[in-house]
Amino acid sequence: MISADEKTSVQARCRCHPTLAPGQARAMRVNHTYGRGGALAYLAAYDVHRARVSGRCEPRTGIVPFMNLVTQVMSIEPYASAKRVFWIVDNGSSHRGKKAAARLTAAFPNAVLVHTPVHASWLNQVEIFFSVVQRKAVAPNDFTDLNEVADRLRAFEDRYNATAQPFQWRFTTSDLDGLLARLDQHTAGRHEESSAAPAR
Repeated sequence: MISADEKTSVQARCRCHPTLAPGQARAMRVNHTYGRGGALAYLAAYDVHRARVSGRCEPRTGIVPFMNLVTQVMSIEPYASAKRVFWIVDNGSSHRGKKAAARLTAAFPNAVLVHTPVHASWLNQVEIFFSVVQRKAVAPNDFTDLNEVADRLRAFEDRYNATAQPFQWRFTTSDLDGLLARLDQHTAGRHEESSAAPAR
């Protein structure tokens, strides 16, 4: 099961003054003025059971860059010979709708495209990985050029693949049932209050 998406517009910002690391009783100092060194897109496919990431940097997002990522992943084992490989994606323009599902299946018959519900891309586990990338590899976004950004992302990916464990969801179906029951009680309480209010 592959969770895939794009992290768009990863910028190379060359700070006018060097970033100072945090010290004793001093926070990190990042200059707010910078020169723009361009931006790239980081596409990643996260294997949710093996905690392995395959990523690539592209000049922009789109159908072709996404299919380049799919080809990169589906050309290696265990995906190339798997009976089925589910690709979990959001409804972004690079992989939206039935045309995207047909395009994927035509290129790789064992690949099945599954979309998250609209406005629920946060359910896709690759978003957790992108959050880790932002905090551990990109911030404070102090790069001289796009090659440095791409090198940092590739190095982080290698390090992550050497040490990562699958994400463990802590919010269970029992937790969901309890939350829905509390919401029902809260809503019922409000309906009782509004019906008990005197009419004017």
